[in-house]
Amino acid sequence: MIDREYHTYLKLERGLSSNSVVAYELDFKRLQSYMEAHHIDVVHATFDDLQAFVFDTFKDIQSAKTQARLLSSVHSFYRFLLYHHYIEQDPSELLEMPRLEKRLPEVLTVEEIDAMIAHIDMSKPEGHRNRAIIEMLYGSGLRVSELTDLRLSNIYRQDGYMRIIGKGNKQRLVPLSPESDKQLGYWLEDRNRLDIKPEATDIVFLNHYGRQLTRAMIFTIVKRLAQEADIRKNISPHTLRHSFATHLLQNGADLRIIQQLLGHESIVTTEIYTHINIHDLREAVLKYHPENQ
Repeated sequence: MIDREYHTYLKLERGLSSNSVVAYELDFKRLQSYMEAHHIDVVHATFDDLQAFVFDTFKDIQSAKTQARLLSSVHSFYRFLLYHHYIEQDPSELLEMPRLEKRLPEVLTVEEIDAMIAHIDMSKPEGHRNRAIIEMLYGSGLRVSELTDLRLSNIYRQDGYMRIIGKGNKQRLVPLSPESDKQLGYWLEDRNRLDIKPEATDIVFLNHYGRQLTRAMIFTIVKRLAQEADIRKNISPHTLRHSFATHLLQNGADLRIIQQLLGHESIVTTEIYTHINIHDLREAVLKYHPENQ
């Protein structure tokens, strides 16, 4: 009963994405299993109970990011209980989040992106599709989930923009560059020749069976192209999104504009790209200043 209510709370009241809902529910089951093993009612667990859970569980979790996500899930569950009057006080309120290390994301140069594009085999049926995928990830800064869920009905080619459904079902408008539009047009011609399944008629990127392309397949396409281009960096589709933001900033774009384009709720998230820029400036000083020659 409470499982179903919590699912509804996450999906409808908090507006989380399907992936986030699954992650939060897995964390809840982990908490529930721990409490049951210690003969504690999860609904009426105390701060000490939760602290013991965190202490024991974190022994097996090295990643600070995963630890933070788990704590966020615990807070979310007890806020739900408080909101729905199952409890009168939130026992998780004083649980502290670990400090997350801010690591600079990997970024590709323009030359490296060009090299990846050059290794797309345009003679193959998926050639134009893969070219359009790279252009959408780098040319518009889309997340991989936004790319796989992109709908034909949300692309306004004549006006030069797309309506993107991001995290938490939040919508934003993203410009469609002339190059993106050109490559998309080539792919749509090829797409029209596929035997498209009924459930995928509005989906932009499809596999050769006419079904929606998966996140895993996008990862495979990007990693394979990077490998063929002899790029030794740890590459994922998100690397192209990072490169999009970094190159905009380096060429003078305002941070607030980049925030809107990426769909970041907080400017703090976008500010990591200023750290990348400072890193580039430091590298330039070390390389070109006469005292360092």
